Amino acid sequence: MVESSSGYKEYVAGLIAGVATVIVGHPFDTVKVKLQKHNTEAHGITYKNGLHCTARILKTEGVKGLYRGATPSFVGMGFESSLLFGIYSQTKELLQGGVQSSRPQPLVIIPSAAFSGSIISFVLCPSELVKCRMQVQGTDSLVPKSGRYTGPLDCALKTIKNEGVTAIFRGGTTTLLREAIGNAVFFSVYEHVRYYLHLQLKSASSDHSNLVDMGIGIVSGGLSGIAFWSAVLPLDVAKTIIQTSPDKSSSRNPFQILNSIYRRAGLKGCYTGLGPTFFRAFPANATAIVTWELAMKLLGVRHD
Repeated sequence: MVESSSGYKEYVAGLIAGVATVIVGHPFDTVKVKLQKHNTEAHGITYKNGLHCTARILKTEGVKGLYRGATPSFVGMGFESSLLFGIYSQTKELLQGGVQSSRPQPLVIIPSAAFSGSIISFVLCPSELVKCRMQVQGTDSLVPKSGRYTGPLDCALKTIKNEGVTAIFRGGTTTLLREAIGNAVFFSVYEHVRYYLHLQLKSASSDHSNLVDMGIGIVSGGLSGIAFWSAVLPLDVAKTIIQTSPDKSSSRNPFQILNSIYRRAGLKGCYTGLGPTFFRAFPANATAIVTWELAMKLLGVRHD
């Protein structure tokens, strides 16, 4: 992937990729979070599917309802994506010991990706807590109007005031597990798909244009995103419940929560929000990879 380290450039490219991802993916994420919140609880409205949920949001709030909680997402995803791609690139190079290999090396990719995923979970957890709490208080919310937040800052301050400073990191362990496992899967799929597509196209034609690189980025990024969420969506369902529960004494053990959901709704319940998650995963992650690779080129960082 990255042929030589260039310090800050990987981080700048990651930041740009993160912003692009939110623009494309946030509406899908809002639908996913609302499905996870409403369809796993015993009371309140239950949505038939992602389209039903989207229609309800558009009818009652308009397009802005789909971008509810987007501000913490822009901040969180920008910073998170910058760290993710930057740390992954530099850890990968460090583990390779300066020796570049054209073939993907799982023993280098997996620990590099898991490590970078673990680090970004500390940034993602508070920003996602605020995002999720903002998202679930809109259409069909069970939260009384008097207890609703006026904005992301109000949400963060009230959470700290009512539940203590540590509350902003509620669901931290679950976020860490999701990001470490998910990114190990994501980068493994990305590196291998990218490598084999380049190999096939190079053998088929010597003409290797920027358009071909973009096509490879779209396919490898999109498939990597789907692989990520296929592996960790149950953990994400548990995280949403942990972060949005009004009960301070409710369980924060993701496996206990998933066991409870499984007993009530089966495996389908553990994969609540699968539709909008997959619909979001391909375009959002394809956008992230294409933007990141393009930004790296523009910043003068070479790819193998």
